[in-house]
Amino acid sequence: MGSLMLNGNSSNLHSNTHLYDLPDVILSTVFSLVQDTRTRNSMSLVCKKWCCLERSTRISLTLRGNVRDLFMIPNCFKSVTNLDLSLLSPWGHSFLDSSPYPSLLPHLLRQAFPLVTNLTIYSRNPSTLQYLAPEWPNLSHVKLVRWHQRSPSPIGSDFLPLFQTCASLNSLDLSNFYCWTEDLPQALQAYPVVSSSLTKLDLLTCSSAEGFKSHELLAISVACPNLRHLLAGCMFDPRYIDFVGDDALQGVATNCPKLTHLHLVDTSSLSNVRVDPEHDGYTAEDARISPLTLEQVFTGLPLLEDCVLDVCHNVRNPGVALEVLNSKCKRLKSLKLGQFHEICRAVEHKLDGIALCQGLETLCIRNSADLNDSGMMAISRGCQKLVKFEITGCKMVTETGLRNLVGMLRKTLVDVKISSCKNIDAACALWALEPIQDKIQRLHIDCIWEEESEEQVVNGGGNLAEECRRGYSSTKMTLDCNGEGNSKTELKYTNGEECSGGNSSLKRSLNCDDGGGNKKKKLKYTNENYWERSWSRLKYLSLWIAVGDLLTPLISAGLEDCPSLEEIVIRVEGDCRRRGRPKEAAFGLASLAQFPQLVKMKLDCGDTIGYALTAPTGQMDLSLWERFYLNGISYLNLNELDYWPPQDRDVNQRSLSLPAAGLLQECATIRKLFIHGTAHEHWLSFLLRIANLRDVQLREDYYPAPEDDMSTEMRVHSCSRFEDALNARRILD
Repeated sequence: MGSLMLNGNSSNLHSNTHLYDLPDVILSTVFSLVQDTRTRNSMSLVCKKWCCLERSTRISLTLRGNVRDLFMIPNCFKSVTNLDLSLLSPWGHSFLDSSPYPSLLPHLLRQAFPLVTNLTIYSRNPSTLQYLAPEWPNLSHVKLVRWHQRSPSPIGSDFLPLFQTCASLNSLDLSNFYCWTEDLPQALQAYPVVSSSLTKLDLLTCSSAEGFKSHELLAISVACPNLRHLLAGCMFDPRYIDFVGDDALQGVATNCPKLTHLHLVDTSSLSNVRVDPEHDGYTAEDARISPLTLEQVFTGLPLLEDCVLDVCHNVRNPGVALEVLNSKCKRLKSLKLGQFHEICRAVEHKLDGIALCQGLETLCIRNSADLNDSGMMAISRGCQKLVKFEITGCKMVTETGLRNLVGMLRKTLVDVKISSCKNIDAACALWALEPIQDKIQRLHIDCIWEEESEEQVVNGGGNLAEECRRGYSSTKMTLDCNGEGNSKTELKYTNGEECSGGNSSLKRSLNCDDGGGNKKKKLKYTNENYWERSWSRLKYLSLWIAVGDLLTPLISAGLEDCPSLEEIVIRVEGDCRRRGRPKEAAFGLASLAQFPQLVKMKLDCGDTIGYALTAPTGQMDLSLWERFYLNGISYLNLNELDYWPPQDRDVNQRSLSLPAAGLLQECATIRKLFIHGTAHEHWLSFLLRIANLRDVQLREDYYPAPEDDMSTEMRVHSCSRFEDALNARRILD
């Protein structure tokens, strides 16, 4: 980079101006605009001057390494304001207890990073903050992390050291911190100065099965009247005492009128378990939230920009209340509704309900039982600024409704999620997204493959009607054809009528059924002149797949050309104990090798349940399932991998197996490997054979995290020995 030059005097070769000759003020501004960590590291290697400038302009830093190695604390990042200490090794332990000098470590950290105002820390017990908080009294944002069980300490003791020292605190993030719901309200009430200065409070923790009750939510809103961001997991179930209902919602709106981001979510939806697509969409109990209350809440929050109400219990007839959003909350850009029914009636092509929220850019609809294709069309007509659209658990929506919406929003829509919709499998979802195939950047679909007993390919010049007549007394098909222009024409063939429409190119599979309505034959009509457009801008792909199913059909379903795909997230869910041995030897990761830019993957088998140690005759234990899922990973050129091993919930064990370690070592390009579970020290030694591996970490980031530190899978000394061996290697890059 030092050889890069600006345009100089062409008549004098010795007067060329190099980039590093620019004034320090300009270079500092340029450096401060670079966010990518590896790019900044490369810039610092150009020359000594650039190294000093890079160090002086870096404001965010994540520290890794073992807390015993005090000499490795960097002292050249004096301008850092955002410091993340939650990934220090041994991960999950109180790093002050793990350090040989617990009182010296906080002092050294303050000397190395004197300007810290934003801190992230794993706080296993209150002593961590008792040591650290006094070193940075000007902290404005703090994120606490803890997956271990709460220590036996008085109510609110986890927050008292922080509130006692940091009077200017305005943001507190507890989304990854396990605590009791009664801890926080009492601590906030004890320190009213800190409480009144808080503007952001994130309490969406998935580690606790109990959400905030009505009186606790009201106590928080009374103590923090200046909140702008309130995100909380609540208990909306009316079968429990002190559930969140009309009174709590009205109280929040009255006590915190400055809210711009309001997320109130039932804790059952935070588990991220896939919705059953066969469910009718209605729950046994209705939430105690009336349309009148919703109107009052929206009217009392005129500054609202982002709203999430996912209550997991029926909210009926909210259409009129949602219409208030357009007139009372003019700044609203993002809206997510869960278990809301009749959000858009779409009667006689009139816009109503949610379709009148014209300023929305993000819309997420979850478990709306009566939302249909007409409602989707109304939403596309009314919400024409949508950039992100998610639909989950809406059984009445079909691929036609989704395609119509996508077609109407082609100019803006770049982020789509389709999940647990009964009538939309993977192939249908990809077909429905064809209008934005060249624009979409982020996508989530469920890998549900339609099972067919017979498959036949019909060429473009064949007699399609004759093919469908064979063996069927009644044939019915819907063909989607490309005409001369860009519009789509739907042609129907029923009982001998011919498919016509000019110069057409059929794209979809054709399903024929017999006289009894049973689908028995699949005809794939292909035209040699048909041209498949690529997913040229797709960078992020998220997939859900049932345990035992294969990934390989994904490519043939329509995702064969993704030249810009950089990151993929695969979530596998299900009970292995109910499945037999897979017919194939591999899950299908090798099929992803055709994506040239794919460098980051998250393979989440955390909700794959099976036998950890002993399996009955004929059943596979988890080690063999791991072999099935990781087989083929050596074909991928990954730089970063997050892997959640399967688990045996009966013994709370999520551990890397021997076959998994052996397969991971074959992925030679990995630089960062995060295993969200435990592993034996011997299995970890296999990873030392990965030449480019620089960062490995074991994280038990699931609740409850294992407490038994004497296990050979998670001993502190075992992790330390592996880290020493990893750092002792010579790495070219």
